[in-house]
Amino acid sequence: MSEYDVTPSHGMHVVHDGARQASPLLLVHGSGASSGSWSAMVPALAAHHHVLRVDLPGCGRSPTAVSYDVSVQAGRVAALLDELGLRSVTVVGHSSGGYVATALAEQRPDLVRSIVLISSGPSLDALLPQPFLLRVLLGPPLGALLWSSRSDAMIRKGIRATAARPVDVPDDVVAELRGTPYRVFRTVLRRNTEYVADRSVPERLATLGVPVLVIFGAADPRWEPSSAHQYDVVPNTRVEQLPGVGHMPMLEAPEATSELLLDFTATDRGRTAPDTV
Repeated sequence: MSEYDVTPSHGMHVVHDGARQASPLLLVHGSGASSGSWSAMVPALAAHHHVLRVDLPGCGRSPTAVSYDVSVQAGRVAALLDELGLRSVTVVGHSSGGYVATALAEQRPDLVRSIVLISSGPSLDALLPQPFLLRVLLGPPLGALLWSSRSDAMIRKGIRATAARPVDVPDDVVAELRGTPYRVFRTVLRRNTEYVADRSVPERLATLGVPVLVIFGAADPRWEPSSAHQYDVVPNTRVEQLPGVGHMPMLEAPEATSELLLDFTATDRGRTAPDTV
């Protein structure tokens, strides 16, 4: 059964699943999405882990914030983990959520045991021309006008535009996406671009020394699928590609994605635990 929590120190909506004494697994959604995007994977993951899902500021059920810099987002996540007294956490990020996971490990290596990146573009040169509907929704001048009047069908169509196979988009995910303001979404996208433009994700990870699992859809329409192998240069990294899957493995192939993740955490737990403070 899920438990919910919003506390002042980190200001984010948090959902807990699984036994609190189990090894912690933190799930971080991508730009403008919410904790609901992980729902299809939660039952399998919560059977083995204390699963925490956050709504980053301005997304889902979390209030807006002053700054959406990736480093600031990571600082908020660190405050959450500190408040809960958690260390040695496996942090999983989808798309730009992977940038928050990486920044968290950069700032607070004492908190992060390992990292899983799902559909996280490694560098700006891997970005593909975006699906037409997304370009219309995100770009001025029509984007701001259309955003507030989006129908549920349009939101579902926008999500499905990033998938390579039919996906079911639950009502709660649509409702949570509807709550993300246009200004927040545009700002988050700019800050994510700045983070990757400053240094690529593989460059950042190469200095951290944490185990990394990279999961990429082999038919991702947002990022060049072969760019997943840019992560091969990172020590102690495993790269997996899912055939026929696009940018949303959590919705397109939740069972296969969960299996990869659980295999990775089980292998990682077999290693000697890192020192904690």
